[in-house]
Amino acid sequence: MMTRNNVEALVLEWGSNPEMQNKAIVDTLYKSLANGDTGTVVKLLASDLEWWFHGPPRCQHMMRVLTGESSHNEFRFEPRSIEGLGDCVIAEGWEGAQVYWVHVWTLKAGLITQFREYFNTWLTVRDVKPPSWEIGHDNHTLWQSRPRDLAGRSLPGLVLAL
Repeated sequence: MMTRNNVEALVLEWGSNPEMQNKAIVDTLYKSLANGDTGTVVKLLASDLEWWFHGPPRCQHMMRVLTGESSHNEFRFEPRSIEGLGDCVIAEGWEGAQVYWVHVWTLKAGLITQFREYFNTWLTVRDVKPPSWEIGHDNHTLWQSRPRDLAGRSLPGLVLAL
């Protein structure tokens, strides 16, 4: 189980690199969820966590786990990749050809304040405020879905503007 001191140690360890700190915090969240360590999960999430979901209502697995409606064993989130983009961390996972998810976590001062979940949806993350010297260039894509197991599957697509 991770104590408050361990969480603070993560913040101190990566203090000079906020993206690495944020990735470490989100990685700790997934490991804590997998182990049923609700004490650590509570310490990593803001009490007024902002939530957004896109996908079939029956697939709101993370909401049910975080609210205690279901056990951490009913649906296991095992990220295949975790990437930092400023104050956001994007985690992507899939299981075979039927289940694909993307989570976008926003952190402020080492605390997760916002969560966006995309279930069975292709996601493209774009920069809406490119540097002035890049105005006129088209490619401001920061991240795109890339589940290998679902390459031939048709899923709805969304663009998330940061």
